[in-house]
Amino acid sequence: MRRLAPYAFILPAAILFATFKLYPIGWSFVLSLFKSVEGVDTYVGFDNYARLFADPLFWTALQNTVIILVIQVPLMLALATGLAVALNSTVLRARSVFRLGFFLPMTTGLVAYGIIFSILLNQQYGLVNWLLSLIGIGEVPWLADPLWAQIALGLVLTWHYTGYNAVILLARLQTIPSELYDAAAVDGTSAWQSFRHVTLPGLRPTILLTTVLSTIGTLQIFDEPYVLTRGGPDNATLTIGVYLYQNAFTYFDFGYASAIAYVLAVLIGVLGLIQFRVLGGKS
Repeated sequence: MRRLAPYAFILPAAILFATFKLYPIGWSFVLSLFKSVEGVDTYVGFDNYARLFADPLFWTALQNTVIILVIQVPLMLALATGLAVALNSTVLRARSVFRLGFFLPMTTGLVAYGIIFSILLNQQYGLVNWLLSLIGIGEVPWLADPLWAQIALGLVLTWHYTGYNAVILLARLQTIPSELYDAAAVDGTSAWQSFRHVTLPGLRPTILLTTVLSTIGTLQIFDEPYVLTRGGPDNATLTIGVYLYQNAFTYFDFGYASAIAYVLAVLIGVLGLIQFRVLGGKS
């Protein structure tokens, strides 16, 4: 009985995991092999996957998602790194207050802050355009123009996640021995050289962590573009997550949506492996 006791304790968690995780994942793959024809599910094999790769809207959604990944994520992580260094400085007073302030955006609900920014960025009545008008800048079509909508989405994501990543980097930064900085100062290194040769190598494992987490989050991004623009205008902010949702709950094409989900999962896995190879070699 003693040997069975540990299994008895983990059994409830295992049942919940199998019911709400493994079963949906497995059933999703089964759904990806079917297509609803006149209300009847018909087995089509891998036709949904073939259709996906020939779907221009899927490639548009993938392109938009990759643009966010390649441009917004590196900028956000660079800002987070600089912010972590600043928040770790002994020169800064009330550091705890600043740390809390920069982390607070992460505690805001995704839908709630999406609605708030949709109001702030309203072309006619938004606070942002009103402030810009005070310095002589005309109305900016933040959510009505394809380019500006992409810029607005990038700014919103940066506001929400920079502080979160900065706190993670700060936690690692505080574990770097101060003796290393003292030795660097004795050698006559500048602040930049100290940052490059002491801080960055010390942050390497955490930079890898935040990069992988940000990549996964970006590839799955749904709430912000859906709340702000519904994927528009002209599909400029259509992401894979939004396109998946549209196929599943607007067109009720669950088989095709499941195929998109599995391709997305494979893409996340491949990019994660590449990042571990490139950034994690010396961690």
